[in-house]
Amino acid sequence: MPTKVAVCQVPDIRQDVQTSLNWIESFTQQAEENAACLVCFPECFLQGYLTQQALAKKYALNLNSPFFKAILNRLATYRPAIVVGLIEEEENRIFNTAVVIRQGKLLGKYRKIHLLPGEQVFTAGHEYPVFDIDELRFGITICYDTQFTQPAAKLAGQGAKLILCPANNMMRYQTAETYKHIHHQVRMERVKENQVWLMSADVTGEYEGRIGYGPTSAINPAGVVVAQVPLLQTGIVFAEL
Repeated sequence: MPTKVAVCQVPDIRQDVQTSLNWIESFTQQAEENAACLVCFPECFLQGYLTQQALAKKYALNLNSPFFKAILNRLATYRPAIVVGLIEEEENRIFNTAVVIRQGKLLGKYRKIHLLPGEQVFTAGHEYPVFDIDELRFGITICYDTQFTQPAAKLAGQGAKLILCPANNMMRYQTAETYKHIHHQVRMERVKENQVWLMSADVTGEYEGRIGYGPTSAINPAGVVVAQVPLLQTGIVFAEL
């Protein structure tokens, strides 16, 4: 039986967790209404893509904290599993993390392994977990991870049929224009190498001399983009796997 998955393109919200949660609730509700069992949001979406030391430390969230437990409780009424990027704190280290939660429970997490030069505030992860939702096994790579062959191969080797890619491609204008179509090319390479689906969730809008086009899309194992949110628009798209 096919499994329906949703990915979301949302504004680049920073330092405003409540607004981020409002977007998560809105699109998760849409996912539920469309019978999706899994919905994904972008990289670091909960607090925003904060790479300055002081800001990242201020907003970093311990997953054992009462505040995170309150977030789990707030999202507990929704049936789909939710994958969302956040800035995680543990033992005075900060991670670029994607959590997997369902009906008020933390099912697991993935910590970004390949960090850009501007992400030195984060500690790199080192594990490649896979997750099972209904009859679907999936793994996660975060944004820049897709530039490397190993993460996708590690996940496919554990039986993952889908790779979710929370991303944040908010770039300076010239760079964004150059990379606008390259993101799909790179993701298609990972798909074809491993014969898996790859679905990405990205931010959009403008922020302090930068622009986020997206793309938020679903690429099937043949390397074909079967669904995509239009660039520079917020929205949600679905794919049946």
